[in-house]
Amino acid sequence: MVPNPFKFCSALKVLGYFMILLVAAIVAVSYYAVVVLAWGPHLLHGGFEAILSFSIIIAFHVLLIMLSWSYLMVVLRDPGSVPENWRRASEEENLEAGSSMTMLTSECGVPETASSSWSPSEGLERRQSIPYCNKCNNGKPPRCHHCSVCQRCVLKMDHHCVWVVNCVGARNYKFFLLFLMYTFLETTLDTLSLLPAFIRFFEEAKNHSTSPANLALNFLAFVMHASLLSSNTTTIEVHEKKRGARWKYDLGRKKNFEQVFGTKKALWFLPLFSKEDLQNIPALQGLDFPTIRDCQLE
Repeated sequence: MVPNPFKFCSALKVLGYFMILLVAAIVAVSYYAVVVLAWGPHLLHGGFEAILSFSIIIAFHVLLIMLSWSYLMVVLRDPGSVPENWRRASEEENLEAGSSMTMLTSECGVPETASSSWSPSEGLERRQSIPYCNKCNNGKPPRCHHCSVCQRCVLKMDHHCVWVVNCVGARNYKFFLLFLMYTFLETTLDTLSLLPAFIRFFEEAKNHSTSPANLALNFLAFVMHASLLSSNTTTIEVHEKKRGARWKYDLGRKKNFEQVFGTKKALWFLPLFSKEDLQNIPALQGLDFPTIRDCQLE
């Protein structure tokens, strides 16, 4: 019997809790380096130096608050679970129509030839064509994938992130993108504000600041996900996208952006959604996604 390595993936959850502590430690060290050591003492000097220090400290705190808020939302928000016994709305209508036709034929005594267009074998073929997860014993909505770490299907799954002990999916993808953006901005601010300390006290300052390598990694991660956002693609779907000539969920950059961030501009850079967007944009719930064909029919 060949061992299944994926059954050990659930152990990554334990690692994730250590990652949360590591993130908290990195934030604490950055705060100590920028506010306490580098720029806090300059507030007592007065003049332009005090104004510059005050501006850097305010910017640092604003970015830190937005970073922490976005991070907690990614950690705590459910990325989206498949409802029990899920079916597409069109499939439920077909089932209701089929059951009503069966009742009519039995009540009105319609000959068997009249209902010969539908048969149990065709019904079985239709059920087999519906995406189904054998591990969860449930249907799979579009763009849904099974996570080996969480041991469940996740709506519009992008990936499982050990840094947040959670999957990144339909209902927390915006928060993850905001977390990446604010992390990049905060890391950039840290690097620039500690640059004098790098130059003067390099051996001492390097222990209290982020390295250029971390800044580059944050930048690459942000650019990669910004590119995926512009084409309405998840990390998992990158391989699926290569098979077709055009990705069916690519509705254009503006609509692709609204599928993740909503239409309320005032909330674009906050880890929040408006009630109107949650009601009017099905993609934010993760169960239904418009395609190019749907837009063309409109």
